[in-house]
Amino acid sequence: MSSVRSEKSLGLIFGLSAYIFWGLFPLFWPLLKPATPYEIVAHRALWTFIFCMIVLAFSKKLRAMFVRLRDIKILLGLTLTSVLVSINWIVYIWATNNGHVVEASLGYYINPLVMIAFGVILLKEKMRRGQWIAVGIATVGVAVLTIDYGRLPWVALGLAFSWGSYGVVKKVLDLGALEGLTIETMISLLPYVTFLLILENSGKAQFGKDLGLTLLLISAGIVTAVPLLLFNGSTTRLPYTVIGLLQYITPTIQFAIGVWINHEAMSTARWVGFLIIWCALVTLAFDLLRSSRAVDNRITQEI
Repeated sequence: MSSVRSEKSLGLIFGLSAYIFWGLFPLFWPLLKPATPYEIVAHRALWTFIFCMIVLAFSKKLRAMFVRLRDIKILLGLTLTSVLVSINWIVYIWATNNGHVVEASLGYYINPLVMIAFGVILLKEKMRRGQWIAVGIATVGVAVLTIDYGRLPWVALGLAFSWGSYGVVKKVLDLGALEGLTIETMISLLPYVTFLLILENSGKAQFGKDLGLTLLLISAGIVTAVPLLLFNGSTTRLPYTVIGLLQYITPTIQFAIGVWINHEAMSTARWVGFLIIWCALVTLAFDLLRSSRAVDNRITQEI
């Protein structure tokens, strides 16, 4: 019993660390300016691939990864996720480096709801009543924010739908997160390295001009992979319900950074829109907890 409790405690530490790490990303990416979002993402992919390869080599999983590459379904699927994660990274880094951290946080607040919608539409999953209510409330919130912004919150929607699509494809592929990220970044290496070489030849590359910035660009790979490793450690030790609730830590930290550190504008209507979104998430959290308890009770009765 004590060993199970200690494993769950360790999982909770890993999970909290991963989501806090991701939440602090808006403080890291601006440090890489004046590099453009495209140069940052290219270096992020390159150094993430190198770091992941080292980790896989030490854990003796490289051979297994290359075996999976022989599966054409996995290769095609990861080519698609490579494009999706690139879109997500570019939009997110552009947003954090251009004063749209609050809108970026909105994307990760509504992402669970987008995932539910994708599950129904693409995977033919059934939505519970609480999930329907949460999606309906969130739709109202997005509508309020659209009116306030005077446009669709494209940063938030771009992040939510790119990450939601990414999650659906990865679920179908059923591949480990670290192995998947390694292959995804490997697939994207050719265009990214080509872009970096062109940038270098044109004299516009920031890499190598300043030692501090160069080291930060290299560290982007570690910064990307470490929270993923922590997240992997939590998913094997914690119930899905706990993971589902922990995920809101990241956008909450991002929102706080946007409002109280970056001092981004928050009109009354914008606060109302976010409050509606938060109500949707509370509804979703209660539904998740109730569903989890119902499953636990059913298992107990069967035993």
